[in-house]
Amino acid sequence: MKFNVFLLGLCLALPIALPSFAQDSRDTAFLTARDAFRAGDRNKLERSTAQLGNHELAPYAENYRLRMYMDQGDAIALRDFFERYDKSYVVEKLRADWIRWLGKRFVWNEVETEYARMIAPEPDVTCYNQQARLARDDRSIFDEAEKLWLTQLEPPESCRAVFDALVMSQRMAADDVWHRAHRQIEANRPGWAKTTLNYLPGNQVPDGRALDSAINSGMAYLVRQPANWSASRTGRELAAIAIQRIAMNDPRVAADELEKIKSRLQEPERQWAWGQIGLQAAKRHLPEAVSWYANAGKVTLSDEGYQWKVRAALRAQEWGVVRDTIEAMPPTLAALPEWTYWLGRAHKAGGLTTDADALFEKIAGQPNFYGNLADEELGRTVMPPPQAKAASAEEQRATRENPGIRRALAFFRLDMRTEAVKEWNWSLRGMEDRQLLAAADLAKRNQIWDRAINTADRTKYEHDYSLRFLSPYGEHVRPAAQNQSLDDAWVYGLMRQESRFITSAKSNVGASGLMQLMPATAKWVAKKIGLRNYDHGRVNDTETNVLLGTSYMRLVMENLDNHPVLASAAYNAGPGRAKKWRADRPLEGAIYAETIPFSETRDYVKKVMSNSVYYSALFNGKPDSLKARLGTVGPRTPEPFKDAELP
Repeated sequence: MKFNVFLLGLCLALPIALPSFAQDSRDTAFLTARDAFRAGDRNKLERSTAQLGNHELAPYAENYRLRMYMDQGDAIALRDFFERYDKSYVVEKLRADWIRWLGKRFVWNEVETEYARMIAPEPDVTCYNQQARLARDDRSIFDEAEKLWLTQLEPPESCRAVFDALVMSQRMAADDVWHRAHRQIEANRPGWAKTTLNYLPGNQVPDGRALDSAINSGMAYLVRQPANWSASRTGRELAAIAIQRIAMNDPRVAADELEKIKSRLQEPERQWAWGQIGLQAAKRHLPEAVSWYANAGKVTLSDEGYQWKVRAALRAQEWGVVRDTIEAMPPTLAALPEWTYWLGRAHKAGGLTTDADALFEKIAGQPNFYGNLADEELGRTVMPPPQAKAASAEEQRATRENPGIRRALAFFRLDMRTEAVKEWNWSLRGMEDRQLLAAADLAKRNQIWDRAINTADRTKYEHDYSLRFLSPYGEHVRPAAQNQSLDDAWVYGLMRQESRFITSAKSNVGASGLMQLMPATAKWVAKKIGLRNYDHGRVNDTETNVLLGTSYMRLVMENLDNHPVLASAAYNAGPGRAKKWRADRPLEGAIYAETIPFSETRDYVKKVMSNSVYYSALFNGKPDSLKARLGTVGPRTPEPFKDAELP
């Protein structure tokens, strides 16, 4: 019920009202050890660690001790710890920090030795390893570094030395430097673009003041240019950057300015500028977006640029442009479910039904928005697969005895949710379906709803959709939905996406509870429905939160044509935006969802609507239709909301 809210990988770091885990008398000793580490109190840390014995979290206390003494460079103690808890999450993180310590001191042979044992190294750790390989003149790292050149737009400090060496090797020409800077400018990372442009030969590096002016005051920069500004590539590139910055505020003004100077730009600069205008116009749903993209010709776009070109074409019903753009995408991008589906639709619109069906088959059966739509294009219904048999007693026992799972449960018991979720997720690595189902069942038994869902979501061949689509708090949710004349499958679909059923979930902007209510919205709804004596301290009470959330869902529906797609978008980003994103003509619901400008809301709406289909099938025991739920979104109208103050 908010925009720009993240729940850290679906509520990774949120407090939770936990069930009554069995307490361990040594829990206090562990918490004391943690606090001593944070305070830098070595004596207290030693005393409390000694009291832990075989407590599940004893490795973490030992990890605190090793971190506190890391500056002494005690490699023997660290290696002993790494061996005893091999492949554990705590070892992975400690080993990464040890590599960082070694890298900063140029102990390259040790960096390579330890890096070889990493399971999922972070980018900065990988760059330390690449530095180590460079130190022994292993130039094969340049092939890896080239792949990072365009993807690491904000490189960690350890990667800077690798990029420096890459440029010094003369494998990066001026075109590559400008291309990287363009991507950084497009991603609104101008500071990093300045750093990149310093890799140009000395006489080609833009003047710092001129670059700042082009970035910060595009229009003023163009007005003040000398008559010969286009004589050098640097002058032309800065003019194109100025056009891009103007487009971020007003694509139409940028297009007018580009028309004035386009003859003085060379084709690459001109095409990039038109592509940037097209991108900004597409995000604003301007009808000129398709033609401005066309002006860019066959210039290589960023991933975002390609995707928004398709979205602009979808809104304009330009199926030929949809087809050509997806086929021009990098293969990994084109293979994503959304672009596989829309390429299929483009072929279908062109009468190539065999080609279309072949594409739909690639993603049919996937339990997501576009997998659902592909199934329906092929005439199939969306139903949960046959339910896997319940975890056996032996499978349950093995899960309970898994050291990582035990550590995660101990963290949950201590209300250390961030650590608990990281440990839990790490422990799932490499698990097969039967193990995952047993772990999901264990999470459900402990009322750790989000981990049950997340874990059940990972199975590949055996599935239990009653775990993937849990429906707790039915005694509150079902009556509230019925009282508001709402589809309970949609309510649960939205709630699953909002909070994963964590009653104390709180977002970074203050939304709270199962239905993620913002304080001002909750207060407004409470007043609207006549809820007496309401104060925000009650927002995490399950019954109150569900009452306010479902009441708001009903009010949003009534103000937005009783359309669940619009209402879902409104619940996340606000009703004003949901209304603004409609077109001047009716839009297919799937196209409306795909062209939502905010990536969070776009992903949210798709997931809420797909969730609803599965909940409906589970609740009613019969197939549901995502296409029917998406329907058609009516055209934009000037009429105000029925509730003028609707937040």
